[in-house]
Amino acid sequence: MKVMSMHCLITIAFATAGFATSPATAATPPAQHSLASQAKLTRAAAERIALAKVPSGAVKTAELEREHGTLVWSFDIAVPGSKDIHEVQVDAKNGMIVASEIETPDAQARERAADKRERAASTRQH
Repeated sequence: MKVMSMHCLITIAFATAGFATSPATAATPPAQHSLASQAKLTRAAAERIALAKVPSGAVKTAELEREHGTLVWSFDIAVPGSKDIHEVQVDAKNGMIVASEIETPDAQARERAADKRERAASTRQH
């Protein structure tokens, strides 16, 4: 009986730890899970590649997405002393940097507005 109880406790502990360490998992849309299953590169590995491109930066946001038919990890990287954001996209299958650009605060605002419109349109479709 003790073995069964211990097994249950371990199972519960692991399940609880998973939710505690990654609360976004429960809210992650099914499409993201599908993309994640296609990625060969972990977020951590892609992040190291992106930060090598902007060594003094810190990742502000990260997203796995499909851009122009390519599965990419997209990172917004903030650099101390600058309001600009470096957006670096790393191919999620081979680790190559496929895009790198600097976004001004105005460009960031336009991108946020476009993302908001896209999410609203997606919500209406479902």
